[in-house]
Amino acid sequence: MMSGKYAISYVRGLQGNSYNGNNSEELKVSACCKHFTAYDMDNWKGKTRYTFNAMVSVQDLEDTYQPPFRSCIQEAQASGVMCSYNQVNGVPTCADYNFLTKTARGSWGFYGYITSDCDAVSIIHDAQGYAKTSEDAVADVLKAGMDVNCGTYVQKYAASAVQQGKLSESDINRALHNLFSIRMRLGLFNGDPKTHLYGKLSPDQVCTKKARNLALEAAKEGIVLLKNSPNPLPLTKSKITSLGVIGPNANIVMLGNYAGPPCTSITPLQALQSNVKNTKFVQGCENVACASGSIEEAVKLAKSVDQIVMFMGLDLTQEREELDRVDLVLPGMQQTLITEVAKVAKKPVILVLLCGGPVDVSFAKDDKNIGGILWAGYPGEAGGLAIADVIFGKHNPGGRLPVTWYPQDFTKVPMTDMRMRADPASGYPGRTYRFFTGTPVFKFGYGLSYSTYSYEFTSRTQSSLYMNKTISLQSVKDSQNTISYDISDLGTDECQQLAFPAALRVRNHGPMPGKHSVLLFLKRANVHGGRPMKQLIGFESVDLAAGENTHIEFALRPCEHLSRIGEDGKMLIDAESHFLVAGDEEFEFNILG
Repeated sequence: MMSGKYAISYVRGLQGNSYNGNNSEELKVSACCKHFTAYDMDNWKGKTRYTFNAMVSVQDLEDTYQPPFRSCIQEAQASGVMCSYNQVNGVPTCADYNFLTKTARGSWGFYGYITSDCDAVSIIHDAQGYAKTSEDAVADVLKAGMDVNCGTYVQKYAASAVQQGKLSESDINRALHNLFSIRMRLGLFNGDPKTHLYGKLSPDQVCTKKARNLALEAAKEGIVLLKNSPNPLPLTKSKITSLGVIGPNANIVMLGNYAGPPCTSITPLQALQSNVKNTKFVQGCENVACASGSIEEAVKLAKSVDQIVMFMGLDLTQEREELDRVDLVLPGMQQTLITEVAKVAKKPVILVLLCGGPVDVSFAKDDKNIGGILWAGYPGEAGGLAIADVIFGKHNPGGRLPVTWYPQDFTKVPMTDMRMRADPASGYPGRTYRFFTGTPVFKFGYGLSYSTYSYEFTSRTQSSLYMNKTISLQSVKDSQNTISYDISDLGTDECQQLAFPAALRVRNHGPMPGKHSVLLFLKRANVHGGRPMKQLIGFESVDLAAGENTHIEFALRPCEHLSRIGEDGKMLIDAESHFLVAGDEEFEFNILG
């Protein structure tokens, strides 16, 4: 749900704010949804994405791997899709007619071009051996519905594939139609580019004050406060006579894969130095790998200053495209460095983690000498300023974790195992917050604030829903005698008529104003048959002054928000008790036949 919502906003922003889904409307740029589909592994213990065959059940495919792409196509109206390198259940995704033509174009109404990942067509023959000849590989992908080849394979072998009778000119014409229709919407054949709706965009609009402010806002709102005990944050500048900064990530600007050159470069160290003049720095490790470290020097610094802030975590030498992690703990001597510094520091240490993926920092979570933990991701050009604003209380953190932070023990699960649901018989713990049966380091959606917030479901929230209110539905029973209804029996109008509100009163009890993310989850009375233990069904941000409260209302659409996927891939609604959950508050409602 979350990935799909992000995709919708991202695609609409890229393609143009005025874009309303009209397939002839002009595009700012063509947004491409990738990698379609079940693309979950790059390079792990000798297994590579180029030859990986993802074995995925119908149930997992329909409720985990496909929904973000469906949202990207149906709601965002993306004009491009990229099929992935891997196979799914024995068929390369770029050669899968069911995925590309039947599902994306047929069921989801996709209108645009489908491109391969770079050289994905060649590996179908050269690496996977799925196609017997090069011409077979080109014929397989074009007949399946792919239109554009990132690479030269189609250019080299399409003509010979036609000559050999493996490919028709109509397949090529269809691909050209899909490609050139998007190029026309981009205004590439309109003469003077400035006549296009977005033709006046130029490089000098990149580093504007508005753009830099937006980068700072995004960085601040993405920071997650993971620990604040016993409330050492925010730091008060006037009470700090000396500040010590330690860590390999302190004096760099953290950018992720595919990042362009930053407009400005202010590191976290520089941002802290601008707040506290007497700031001293020890790197502690030569780099993030931390094979060796100057722990004694760091300990000496910690003993000599009022407050220590440590910048640890990962970088692109540890996690990036074509490099999967095999550990969830901090690399090398990082944990030792943190612990030794925390032992001697005069006040509880503030630990800032800069990394894209989760890390098992249970040791820091449980260490009373570490008072605050912040996760800042790869915050980009304004990350240093954003982190300083949070540390010194200029910004009240309100970010939430977008993924589950698993313990190191989770690395026993092979990355090649694509199952979502737990299997108690084999000890498989399941994946994601919906199905993981273990104890996470930090759960999905977790995030603290300098303020305290409370929730209350109001009387506007509906307590029951009658499925047979507008149409007579056929019900089915499972092995536990739970009655369910197949959503395919309902049309769009009937589904819309079932919608009802979930209303919440949210209060900021202070002491600071803040932007707060309200997450609404669904829990079921039982979780047999592969039902999720919990699932996110809505999220909303609210700005509240200290002491202020507000009402927010989620429009719940049962066919979308309250359904589940059965083992056969069908979308079902169970007639039983359900619970809406926001924070510690629960609201029970019943779905009736």
